[in-house]
Amino acid sequence: MTGPIDEPIRPSSLHPAFYGCYDWHSSVHSHWQLVRAMRTLPSGSFVNDALAVLDRTLTAENIEVEMRWISERPSFEMPYGMAWLLALCGELQAWDSPEARTWRAALEPLERHARERFVAYCDAAVRPVRGGMHNQTAFALGLVWDAAIRIDDPELCELVERTALNLYLADRNVDLAYEPSAADFLSPSLCEAELMGRVLAAEPFSAWLTGFAPDGFSELIPVQVVDPSDGQLAHWAGLNLSRSWMLRRVEHALPHGDDRRPELLANATAHAVHGLPMASHPDYMVSHWVPTFAMVLLSN
Repeated sequence: MTGPIDEPIRPSSLHPAFYGCYDWHSSVHSHWQLVRAMRTLPSGSFVNDALAVLDRTLTAENIEVEMRWISERPSFEMPYGMAWLLALCGELQAWDSPEARTWRAALEPLERHARERFVAYCDAAVRPVRGGMHNQTAFALGLVWDAAIRIDDPELCELVERTALNLYLADRNVDLAYEPSAADFLSPSLCEAELMGRVLAAEPFSAWLTGFAPDGFSELIPVQVVDPSDGQLAHWAGLNLSRSWMLRRVEHALPHGDDRRPELLANATAHAVHGLPMASHPDYMVSHWVPTFAMVLLSN
C-alpha cells in the first residue's frame, strides 16, 4: 500500500495499537494473552516488560487512529477479531488494577464499535457459519458471551443467548466424520456445544447434547501437525488446544454425575497432551497465535 506521494503506508500508521503481528486479530488476542497472564501471575518475571508494552500500545491516541480506519469498514475483523477485542475488554474489567482501568478507558471507542457490530451481526444471523476457522459463528458468540458477563452487559448476554437458541437449539445428530478440515483450528461441533453449555442450564443442556451428539465426541481424536511452516496446515497446532478446553467446558456444563463426564475429560486431557508442546514451536506460523490458545486452556 502506498500513500499520496507513493510512500509506503506502514501498518503501525493505520493500527498503532494492534500491529506487529501476522494479522490484526492475532495482535488483539496477544494483548488479551498478556493481560490474562499478568492478572493470573502477577509476580511473573515478564510483568514489567508486559506493562511497558501495553502502556505503549493501549493509549487513547492510538485507539483514535485505529478508529479512523475501522469506523469506515463495518465488516473489518467480524466476527473473530472483534470478539477477541471484547474478550480483551472483559479481561481488563476482571483485573482490578489502575493499569487495567486506564487501558479499558482508552479502548472504550473500539469496545463500543465492536458491541454495535455484534448487535448488527446477531440481528442478521439467519444461519450460522459452521466451519472451523475465523468466521465461525459459535466461537465468536462464546467469546462475546463471556465478555458481556465480565463487563456486566445483560442486554448483550440476552442477545447472544437468543441468537444461540435461534441458530442451534433444533440441531440434532451432528456428523463428526468430516472433522477436521485441513485448515481448521476450531471444531465446529464443539464450538456449538460449548456455546450451548453457556446459555442453557445443566439439565436442558444435557438433553440438548443427547440429541446433538448422541454418541459423544470420542470420534474426535488428537491430530498431528504435518507442516508447522505452512500457515494453513499449522492451524492444527491450535485445534488440539481448542478442542481440549471445549471438551472440558462441555463436561463442566453437564449435571454432576452425568455418565459422559469422565470420557469428555479423558479426551480433553489427550488433546492437551498433544497440543501443549506445539505452543512453543519456533515457527512464526505457530508462534504468533498458538500461545494464546495455550493460555486459554491453562488458565481456564
